[in-house]
Amino acid sequence: MAGQVMSDSGEDEVNTTMNVIPLVDVMLVLLIIFLITIPVAIKTVPVDLPEVSNEATETKPENVIIAVDSEGQAFWNDTPVSLEEMFELMKTEAVRVPQPEVHIRGDKEGRFEHVGRLMAISQRSGIMKVGFITDPEQGAVVQRFNY
Repeated sequence: MAGQVMSDSGEDEVNTTMNVIPLVDVMLVLLIIFLITIPVAIKTVPVDLPEVSNEATETKPENVIIAVDSEGQAFWNDTPVSLEEMFELMKTEAVRVPQPEVHIRGDKEGRFEHVGRLMAISQRSGIMKVGFITDPEQGAVVQRFNY
């Protein structure tokens, strides 16, 4: 903001007022640019997120309970099995009508990799309903997912 020399009265005086018009022009241009670019930056990919229901555990005799401890050892209804045996057992359960639900119980201290392997085995074997058993303070809860 430069000072202007005024010579109305014959004397050279310096005008010390600031010229704000260029500042307002720049601010209006920036405001217009932001208003145009913000909707482009906010756009997201439309995704249909899965819905999860938390229900109290219903123990049915046809449900299969699979547990995995913190070391990665898998258990089929309290019986320790290898991953190859787990795949074969799940294949036999997948052809039953009606198909049983598989409930996976993972140790809190265990790695997700162990639970992920069980999920992959259940999907490859053709199991359609997989639930995860959690243990909130009120009691066991099953979160169900359908493939």
